[in-house]
Amino acid sequence: MAHVAMVSTPFPGHVNPSLEVIRELVARGHRVTYANDPSYEEKVTATGAEFVSYKSTLLSDRAANIAPDDTVGQLDLFLDDSISMLPQLRAAYDDDRPDLLLYDITGYAGRVLAEGYGIPSMQLSPSAVAWEGYEEDMAEALDALRQDPAGAEHYRRFSAWLEENGASVTDSLAFVGKPERGLALIPRVMQPNADRVDPARFTFVGPALAPRDDQGEWQRPATAEKVLLISLGSTYTDQPDFYRACLAAFGDLPGWHVVLQIGKQVAVADLGEIPVNVEVHDWVPQLAILEQADAFVTHAGSGGANEGLSCGVPMIAVPQAVDQFMNADSLVEAGVARRLDTADATPEALRETLLALTGDAEVAARVAGIRRELREEGGTRHAADLIEALLP
Repeated sequence: MAHVAMVSTPFPGHVNPSLEVIRELVARGHRVTYANDPSYEEKVTATGAEFVSYKSTLLSDRAANIAPDDTVGQLDLFLDDSISMLPQLRAAYDDDRPDLLLYDITGYAGRVLAEGYGIPSMQLSPSAVAWEGYEEDMAEALDALRQDPAGAEHYRRFSAWLEENGASVTDSLAFVGKPERGLALIPRVMQPNADRVDPARFTFVGPALAPRDDQGEWQRPATAEKVLLISLGSTYTDQPDFYRACLAAFGDLPGWHVVLQIGKQVAVADLGEIPVNVEVHDWVPQLAILEQADAFVTHAGSGGANEGLSCGVPMIAVPQAVDQFMNADSLVEAGVARRLDTADATPEALRETLLALTGDAEVAARVAGIRRELREEGGTRHAADLIEALLP
């Protein structure tokens, strides 16, 4: 048995994509340890992996109050979490060193730890990865960050931390964007400039999905001709105006049953009268619903977008922050979605977009084709094969 360690961060969109890969490695007889915040212990141990606890700073009040458009604030959150995480990981693993270390794209401390131990590592990315020429293509945005005093300080601190801990690469963009080896747990159609991604560095294995029985079930109502799921994920959910627009757009829409997830930042009472064809929850078993859905209004986070593609569901993308804008454009380019920015998501626009999207035969054919391709690729098995190939 090899000892494979996984280091991740406490967000569903970063944990869920890797869980089936972890389960497969355990099934193949490897000892797998998985480091994350204690809030994820039950979810991780259900795969058969051993849980390694560290206290994450990402679940703090500070993290909850960072604005979606505060790019430097978001970057600082993940850097500070890795700075806090690294000594905790060393305490857990110094006397129990793995043979191979897997780490989420935001788990920077994982790569630092692996290099310190002199063991191979592999980045697991639930979102798009850097392509050759990325810095040149994104020069305007990157220059703006570097010229911002807060942005300049972020990059200085990141490089200083890498240098202090003996990292092989001290440029933060290269350290994150150019791992020694990486798996992209996304469909290739979700990758911008996919033809310029270095195949010697990254392999696209697609989403590694399986039924999530622990999250509960959902049954499509017998009277529903069509089902629409609306969810902005788990983080950017403080959008009562958007939810009210959705109720106005889809409430009492003939033949449609609507499932609206509003998160924990908005109360149902804030939404006014709920139409009879709408059920509202602060959380839902998303994958179970998507398997039965006919359309999906999503913030285009990587997890939701990948699940929508895997289930063959056309999407209305309403991006909220960070990579979601790029994801939304990728979905549109793939021919499976329409994009509506929040300011444009009026009841009239939402309703018209839904009816046009679900009435488009080309969209239906495209989502069915991508779903078939992803299910034939066997992302979980392929990912596990590539991970085993790195073992000493």
